[in-house]
Amino acid sequence: MNHADELLLGDASGMAAAVRAGQCTATALVEASLARIAATDDRVNAFTALVQDRALARAWTIDRAGSPAKGQPLAGMPFAVKNLFDIEGVVTLAGSRIERGAEPASADALLVERLEAAGAVLVGALNMDEYAYGFTTENSHEGPCRNPHDLERIAGGSSGGSAAAVAAGQVPLTLGSDTNGSIRVPSSLCGVFGLKPTFGRLPRTRTYPFVSSLDHLGPFARSAQDLALAYDAMQGFDAGDPGCARRAPQPVGSLANAGIAGLRIGVLGGWFHEKADTDARTAVARVAYALGAGMSIDLPMVEAGRAAAFLVTNAEGAALHLADLRARAQDFEPLSRDRFLAGALLPAAWIARAQRVRQKYAEAVAELFERYDVLLAPSTPCAATTIGQETFEIGGQTLPVRPNMGLLTQPISCIGLPVCAVPVWGVNARLPIGVQVIAAPWREDLVLRVAAHLEQAGVVRAPVAPLA
Repeated sequence: MNHADELLLGDASGMAAAVRAGQCTATALVEASLARIAATDDRVNAFTALVQDRALARAWTIDRAGSPAKGQPLAGMPFAVKNLFDIEGVVTLAGSRIERGAEPASADALLVERLEAAGAVLVGALNMDEYAYGFTTENSHEGPCRNPHDLERIAGGSSGGSAAAVAAGQVPLTLGSDTNGSIRVPSSLCGVFGLKPTFGRLPRTRTYPFVSSLDHLGPFARSAQDLALAYDAMQGFDAGDPGCARRAPQPVGSLANAGIAGLRIGVLGGWFHEKADTDARTAVARVAYALGAGMSIDLPMVEAGRAAAFLVTNAEGAALHLADLRARAQDFEPLSRDRFLAGALLPAAWIARAQRVRQKYAEAVAELFERYDVLLAPSTPCAATTIGQETFEIGGQTLPVRPNMGLLTQPISCIGLPVCAVPVWGVNARLPIGVQVIAAPWREDLVLRVAAHLEQAGVVRAPVAPLA
């Protein structure tokens, strides 16, 4: 294994540092990434498109620039994006068959531009659930994305390819989207770090929407510091996204010595205990013990909040696809099509009420953050299920997998809170499971501080899957 191959299986911070120090070239890193994708993706199925020529040209430009790369925090780092991000010259599929007839994107998504301005190199687009509607990435058009830690299991979704590519060591960092849990669910099942920022923090300009009032964008990585580096590079208002907050960037910087001194940390019980299996509860208990977290507390109105999110998701998602539902219903995946059709039939009065419930729920949860800085909860009810498995059992109930892997994430997305999903591995466990570290709006610094502390303490980790 050469130096670039070794760096590729590490973190983005180390790669960029090696490029800036002249110990490795950006070209060597990109070539190593492309070679690993070629060697492993026939089994993982994380990628739907590669932009090899563009990536190598970009890497050559960085190497040729020499000293200017020294100021780039992500110099030479390969990355990839969920295929709902625009990539110039590539059709934005959003996991669908219908979009294959669309024109190629005329420009990159804004967050792609910002990462490349920080020195990163885009290598391709990643598998996902159709139109981001699902939690498994068992895409019938592209084939299922497989969990690198057990190829018979799901990667989670809808950003399954984004998590799997990081877990497989194909790239150190990816971007995904999270409407109801689509960053945190695959982070949990694939054993990587994922950040869902506050709603409105990162602009969604030139990405394919799912539910505009709920959609978030964010990064996946193998360390908390890499999440922080990417997050800082992507911050900033953009008028191209009407939902983007007019807030100045608030960089989180280095997390190495931030620590958790003085933080008031609580553990969510009730719904988050009842809807989790023993492994998920144990993961939270391990994290809580390491943090000296306080007593278990209930999140008020959580079930009503999740119900409101379901209605808003169905209605807004359906509205976006009405024309195709009328003209090309047979080209949708059946489960997505049926849920969109149901959403199109929802009474307007129900949606108005759901939005009122959502507002009251947000106000009730805000009061908790007067007593706590950070809250902990499982990311998923259980570890990754097998591909094709239709149900799982939680608390004596048999539930469908595809909508219910988001049981524990949906109530948090609904009110736009920032969350870092951290990966926990049990003793001798073959599969990881994630824990959500949750804070009040705009306090990404807190969730990343806690994630970094847990990582430094050895409580959470994101190893590369041992793919031959």
